[in-house]
This record gives sequence, C-alpha cells and structure tokens, in this order.
Amino acid sequence: MISRRALVFGLPLAALGACSAPQTSSPPAMIATKRFAGPGPRVLTLFTMRSTSSSGGAHSSLLIDAPSQRIIFDPAGSFRHSTIPERNDVLFGVTPDVEAYYVSYHARETYYVLAQTAQVSDAVAEQAASLALTNGPVARSFCTTATARLLRQLPGFGSLPQTFFPNTLASAFGALPGVAAREWREDDPDNKALALAEIAMQI
Repeated sequence: MISRRALVFGLPLAALGACSAPQTSSPPAMIATKRFAGPGPRVLTLFTMRSTSSSGGAHSSLLIDAPSQRIIFDPAGSFRHSTIPERNDVLFGVTPDVEAYYVSYHARETYYVLAQTAQVSDAVAEQAASLALTNGPVARSFCTTATARLLRQLPGFGSLPQTFFPNTLASAFGALPGVAAREWREDDPDNKALALAEIAMQI
C-alpha cells in the first residue's frame, strides 16, 4: 500500500518529430519474468499530469490493459525503477501496485494526475499494446504527440486530435462515450528523487 497521502476523487466524464531518443531496454529475461496480465475488463487509461496551480498539462501517458499483458506507454517519461522493466518508453509488469507507484511518483504538491479510463474490446487493447511495443523511444516534449498518434490508430479513437498539448488530448478523450475519470492529489514535496526513494522502500 502506498504510504504517501493521496486524495482520490471520482469524476464521471461524459506527427512525431524527426529527432530521436536513445534506445533503452531491461534484460529480455526480466521483461518476460515480470509480465503481468490482469483479469479485465480491458481498458485504456489516459494519464495527464497537471499543474496544481494552473491545471496546465505537463505530461501524457497511457495504461494499456490487454489480455496478453498490462503495460504503460510512457513516452519520454522519467519514471524508472530497477525492479520495473522498461523497453523504449514501455513499462512492463504493471500490476495494480506498480500502477499506484507510477501515479504516486507523479502526484505531488506541484502536480496532480488525471486518469481517464475507456473500456475497450480485447482486440483494441491488443492493438494498442502492439502499437506501444513497436513505437520506439520518444524524444523529449513529444509525449502527447506520441500518445495521440497511438490512440488515433485505434477503432473508436480516430476523432482524437493530433496535438502537442496534454489538456487538448485529455479534453477530447474525456468527451468520448463511457469515459470515466479520477484525480490523484498528494502533498509531497516537488522532488521526484524523494518519491522514488519512498517507492523503493515499498517494493
């Protein structure tokens, strides 16, 4: 259980750049060993990190709960932990605890996390996972562009805008039928190193 104090609110809601990022990968054996597939239902959850002072969007990422495995597509993200495997901006072995660590890492006194969830078919979830796994590393500042590009290739999500702006994508995603949302707010200091250290004590 996360010890950091979180406030959770239920809120019902109605072209990549030419620069490249370095390839990264945990050992294949670690990725295989940590693979996790949840029981369903199959969902896509768009995470948007927002400023607590202005609600300005700072980062976008996507949780993909597919039948084969549960992963987070975290383009140009900064979340790293030695026990959580990653390959080219994809985090593997995303159990509910790992998801909670990921959210808690981003939520602090200066930022909160908006999570918007859409239920999808097995086929759509698997397509999303495949697109994330083959996307490759994303250059800094292209997180929302990469997330939007992936989503727009999926049935039912083609109307989403291709945008650089996290809040623009979140607004459009939230307007899709059946999307539900939650917010995470925490009062921890604005120090990601401290957040990782606290998470390390719990894994």
